[in-house]
This record gives sequence, structure tokens and C-alpha cells, in this order.
Amino acid sequence: MSRPVRARRSELATPASNDWMFEKAAGSGADLVFLDLEDACAPAEREAARGKAVTALRDLDWGRTTRAIRMNAIDTWWAHGDVIEVVTGARDALDVIIVPKVRRARDVWWVDVLLTQLEQRLGLEKRIGLEVLIEEVEGLQHVDEIARSSDRLEAIIFGAGDFSASQGARVDTNFDPGLPYPGDLWHYARSRVVVAARAAGIDAIDAPFPNYRAPEDYRVACERASVLGYVGKWAIHPSQVEIANECFAPTPDEIAHAEKVVAAYRESEAGGRGATGLDGMLVDAAHLRHAETVARKAALLGINGQHTERTRS
Repeated sequence: MSRPVRARRSELATPASNDWMFEKAAGSGADLVFLDLEDACAPAEREAARGKAVTALRDLDWGRTTRAIRMNAIDTWWAHGDVIEVVTGARDALDVIIVPKVRRARDVWWVDVLLTQLEQRLGLEKRIGLEVLIEEVEGLQHVDEIARSSDRLEAIIFGAGDFSASQGARVDTNFDPGLPYPGDLWHYARSRVVVAARAAGIDAIDAPFPNYRAPEDYRVACERASVLGYVGKWAIHPSQVEIANECFAPTPDEIAHAEKVVAAYRESEAGGRGATGLDGMLVDAAHLRHAETVARKAALLGINGQHTERTRS
């Protein structure tokens, strides 16, 4: 089955137990908001938070924002109830379930089968998508099979926090190196995740950035992830949403250049040639692929090369 195409520049985390935060999250401008039943909820609040999440998903005006929850890991006793209660209550008001701490393809299969049974029993017309978190070293070892584990799977998220604990890394509270380290401590893991995701035809989302009072540092992290091929990043505070939306969208200059590349290549192709020149640079089929990627992203987000104002998808 074909997967829905969604914007994922920003994925805003909101504790499912904190219902006073829901309206602000819904109006934050994030491409996706997930109500978190896992780490952001105290264990004693996780069951009660399901009902709060259902009410918010059904009753709030989410506009074009994708509505999601993060369930508890499948090796916990909350997982089964998270899926059944929220899907039964929210029905078509739920778009995506985020599955944390995925270690192998079978973890995704477990959720997929449960969702299939629920959708059939409830008569749901819209299929619920999945995103998974790679935050265990075992998950990174099996990321290629995980990426192809379900046709519901729409994105893989790199979770640096739990991953650093799983690896035994010495990091600070922002999951940056606690001692001097040359380069990006998580470059290998990030590269593995994005390559697996792209090979499977799904999106890659970068890790959260806990220091929400350092917006420029968050911007740098977004830009570096976007260079690698990530399409978005988690936001743990509404103030990070606008930054992520900007960083993971093509600029008007990039769009205009992509349009010029396509036009130059097509003109050359029509003349019976392949590669051509543009502004003193070679343009060949590889450049055409890059340009078409920019064009697809711009179309998804409703952006064109003539306007500097970005419009949310």
C-alpha cells in the first residue's frame, strides 16, 4: 500500500498527562504533534493520560498538523492498553503512532498486527501510520530490517538520549560529549539511520535537543541534520518549532536554482544532448535528481521560488 506523504520538519513533543499544554501544541505550527504517553509521563499518570490524549485528538482544532501519540515500549505492560484505548477512543482522529525503543523488526510487526486487528474491528477507513525510534544499540544494529518491517512505517527517528545510555557514552544533559571529542559524536548513528530510511523510501527525523534556551545551537543542529538528509527534527518546546520549520524547508534561492537546473537540462535533452552548462557549472542527470527532490519538498510545503515567506503544509 502507498504511504501518505506528510511534512515532518518539526515534531513537537507534548506530555499526554499535561492537558493544559494541548491547545498551545495544536496551534504551534508544528508539522506533527505527538502526545507522549511514555517518558514525558510519570508512570502513575500513564494510564489516565490515554483518556486525555483521546479527548485532545478528537476535540481540538489541529488544522493541518499531523496528530500522533508516542506509546510505551512493547516490553512494558502499558503498551497493549496504549494502542487499544487510544485507537478505540480517537479512531480517525489519530494519524500516527510513534513506537519507542525498537530493537528488531518483530517489535514493529507486533504493533502493526494489533493495529490491523483494531482497524478491522472498529471499521476504520483511514490507516494509522507508524514512526519508530532507534534509541538502543541493538536497534541500530538492525536498522535496515526495521526500516522495511512494515508498510505502515513512515519514518525512523534517531533518539540520542536513550541511545547514549544504551551505548554507555559520556554525555551532558543535552546529549553532547561530556569531554572533548572531535566532530559529531553521533555522526555514525545518524548516518546509519538516514541511509536505512532513504533506502526503504521513508523519512528520517533527528533527535530532540533538550536545551530549548539555546535557539541558535538548535538551529545549527537542525542545519547539520538537514545536510545529512534528515527531513525534520524533534522539538521539545514550542519555541523550537519555527526554527525547525525554517531549517528543513528549501529556501526560495534553492527552489529558483532547482527550477533553472531542470529547465537547462530539459532544454539540452530536447536538443539531443545530455549534460549541459549552467552558470559555469556542469549540469547532468545527478543534478536533475537533486533539483527534483527540492521541487517535491517545495510542493509538499506549498513554497515557491518567488516568495520568501514560508507557508506551512
